[in-house]
Amino acid sequence: MDKLKLIKKDPYLKPFEDQLYERYMYAQRKEQELTRGSQTLADFATGYLYFGLHKEAKKWVFREWAPNATSIGLIGDFNDWKENDKFQLKKKDNGVWELSVPEKAMKHGDLYKMMVHWEGGCGERIPAWAQRVTQDEQTKVFSAQVWSPEKPYKFKVNKFKPNTSPLLIYETHIGMAGEEECVHTYKEFTQKMLPRISADGYNCIQIMAIQEHPYYGSFGYHVSSFFAASSRFGTPEELKELIDTAHQMGMAVIMDIVHSHAVKNQVEGLGLLDGTPYQYFHDGWRREHNQWDSLCFNYGKNEVMHFLLSNCKYWLDEYHFDGFRFDGVTSMMFLDHGLGSDYGGYDCYFNGNQDGDAICYLTLANRVIHQTNPYAITIAEDVSGMPGLAGKYEDGGIGFDYRLAMGTPDFWIKLIKEQTDEQWKPGSILWMLTNHRAEEKTINYAESHDQALVGDKTIIFRLADADMYWHMSKLMPSSYMVDRAIALHKMIRLITISSINGGYLNFMGNEFGHPEWIDFPREGNGWSYKYARRQWSLVDNKDLKYCWLGDWDKDMITLVKSMHRFNELPISVLWEKADDQVIAYQRGDLIFVFNFHPNKSYTDYGMLVEPGEYKVVLNSDNSKYGGFNLIDEGISHFTLDNQESNVPGKKWLQVYLPSRCCFVLKKVK
Repeated sequence: MDKLKLIKKDPYLKPFEDQLYERYMYAQRKEQELTRGSQTLADFATGYLYFGLHKEAKKWVFREWAPNATSIGLIGDFNDWKENDKFQLKKKDNGVWELSVPEKAMKHGDLYKMMVHWEGGCGERIPAWAQRVTQDEQTKVFSAQVWSPEKPYKFKVNKFKPNTSPLLIYETHIGMAGEEECVHTYKEFTQKMLPRISADGYNCIQIMAIQEHPYYGSFGYHVSSFFAASSRFGTPEELKELIDTAHQMGMAVIMDIVHSHAVKNQVEGLGLLDGTPYQYFHDGWRREHNQWDSLCFNYGKNEVMHFLLSNCKYWLDEYHFDGFRFDGVTSMMFLDHGLGSDYGGYDCYFNGNQDGDAICYLTLANRVIHQTNPYAITIAEDVSGMPGLAGKYEDGGIGFDYRLAMGTPDFWIKLIKEQTDEQWKPGSILWMLTNHRAEEKTINYAESHDQALVGDKTIIFRLADADMYWHMSKLMPSSYMVDRAIALHKMIRLITISSINGGYLNFMGNEFGHPEWIDFPREGNGWSYKYARRQWSLVDNKDLKYCWLGDWDKDMITLVKSMHRFNELPISVLWEKADDQVIAYQRGDLIFVFNFHPNKSYTDYGMLVEPGEYKVVLNSDNSKYGGFNLIDEGISHFTLDNQESNVPGKKWLQVYLPSRCCFVLKKVK
């Protein structure tokens, strides 16, 4: 008898039953060890209420875990940045240090750090649990900051239930979300971007680079202060207002959470907090992630578990985030960080390369998150295809709600780069987009933010190349390259979103074919912000062709949202012919039809469908999307009684299929 439902759902896992069962039991044992049987895991994960700086009954209390320290003092604006007895911490049990001072000893806005002493050395450190960290504009030095505003933000929406049927994610970065050449703010995002995203139909915003990070150009993935919202975008109150406003508009807000590694910086980060290299991280060969130039957490230490699990709950409780996209999950789960296998078979997952402690942490993180908020969303960024990653904990899974279909953007780029248009096979494309574990929900996306970075290219840039600079005006003659790019851009997006079994993601600007890559300020570009922004004026200008793609994206999203639980509807292939490069499939009352052929159009093209009347409800060849108006959307399409098929319950439907075109039919009778 199978011990876990996960194995019943996938019999190919039977040979690995013992390993899967031990994975499940290890998480159970660890949860019991952490909670000691007297509280929930969510109750355990409240370290942010104890550690760090807090105001308690007319006094300030500060606590830090630093087992190797010999003494710790706070230095800051309140004592002229010099150590003194008044601000010296006292050592308690289990490596915990504590300070209590009168309320008047500190005030809102004061900057401070720890001065940590250990055998043979000392250094300034930012507290690991600091909830506010800010950077001096002139010196660029980071410091913790006392944060106790007179009027803390009060949420208008205290309980929010995201709409996940389907989940339509707009991935964004606060700092470059505006058009001006600068670092943009939470407040600007609230005022300018939230209405835009809502109008485009997305129901979830995924924000990058929230956790404080020293280097702006790291995209937020080299985190230094895990409990501090990046101050370069504004204040905690302004971030809370952003999230609250999004909730009022019906949109969920999730964040990229980086628990896969940490920045190596010692003054700003956790790298040598108490003088040891292994307080939060592995020692020896496992300490550094050489490919990422960062430090790897030791998930086998209960104190690290407490720190990271508390971090998950903190962002849910304090800021009302609706969940997380976990970065670098593959790197966490495998000792070689996922760099030594192509994961071509099940034995690749159970060959001794697993980091059982990391997998246990991910399992318990999902437990904490869903105990804290049953409606929370968790997404795993994983390329390995680890069985059970997005499976239920009770079934033996790791507990994520979704896994990111990371192979899809790579597939599209590989197809564009390596095959001629005549070689594209729609059946193979659909197979790739739907090739996932049936019991696990995935997030489909056509291109990732990585492909928008300097050194890579987005889909539109690969398709149009230099012609984008000269032929994107409606007032100027077009070019074959641009016409092809616009047509395929629409088709790629429609087949990607229409084949989802969970959700769909778009990185900001890609929906309208943003023409420039992303390049953060650095020495090599003269510290310029020219490319660290998004040019919304391009899509807003009706004399430019970007608006065609933006409008297509909006109407495509609207159509998918119009079908109740669209992502749960089965996909039924009605017609697929590789030589014609044509495919048609049905979901509910909608039929999605694609002709990928670059130069062949088909008149009276037949396909077998349910008898009835059909109308076109979305058409990429409409001139409002940059098409050529070759399809008459005003006519009804009726199945033919005089061409009986051999398939019971199906009749022939004949349609006109222009080359490089896709459209959606809806059964109306």
